[in-house]
Amino acid sequence: MKLSARLQHIADRLPAGCRMADIGSDHALLPVYAVQNGIALSAIAGEVNEGPLDAARRQVAEAGETGRISVRKGDGLAVIAPGEVDCITIAGMGGALIATILSQGKEKLAGVTRLVLQPNVGEDLVRRWLVQNGWYLTDEAILEEDGKVYEILTAEHAEDANELNKALYRERTIPGCSVPLTEELQLLMGPRLTMAPGEVWEAKWRSEIAKLEKIRKSVAASKQESAREKAEELTSRIHQLKEVVTCLPKVKP
Repeated sequence: MKLSARLQHIADRLPAGCRMADIGSDHALLPVYAVQNGIALSAIAGEVNEGPLDAARRQVAEAGETGRISVRKGDGLAVIAPGEVDCITIAGMGGALIATILSQGKEKLAGVTRLVLQPNVGEDLVRRWLVQNGWYLTDEAILEEDGKVYEILTAEHAEDANELNKALYRERTIPGCSVPLTEELQLLMGPRLTMAPGEVWEAKWRSEIAKLEKIRKSVAASKQESAREKAEELTSRIHQLKEVVTCLPKVKP
């Protein structure tokens, strides 16, 4: 089985010998790949919608993996019991939804040592949840596939997560830059991605800046006081982002 580049990046971040749960598993491609390639000992493929659930069941049956992969219907982490898995993957949905799934199923995280998360948008919301809930961001990856940009966040549960996160998100100065890389900017842009920003990261943020400039132009056309304040906020944020993107040394592929 050959995975997409996005799913392969996620698979590469699974610990060897794990017991995994893939939430929102769709066609269960990741669990099948993981067990058949000796990465996962067992897997749970969770889906809330009937169509993807049926597709996952067919995929697992055709792969001959019904003994090692359990396909379950349920919302979020409702498909697992505490202590049943030690690694959870959640991919292909918004960051706000991923954070909600983790919050609502917090008691199911007992015994889980690694999270591999791929939000389509709202990556900052996922980073913020990890910081607030005792998880340490050990790895960040960014890639472009079929015209879309994806970020993959890997986190591990740590007793000293607060100290580790303070060090990870500490404010950094950028040579030649008038804007410091604050904790807030790192939550937005990625603390590890900003340590080694590549071409995909730069292209993403130049695109985001262009979107913000369009929004600012639209807001500035309003005569309301609240619109003026919003335009000022956008101007400040655009300046910060431009400075960071311009000043950070880029890593060549």
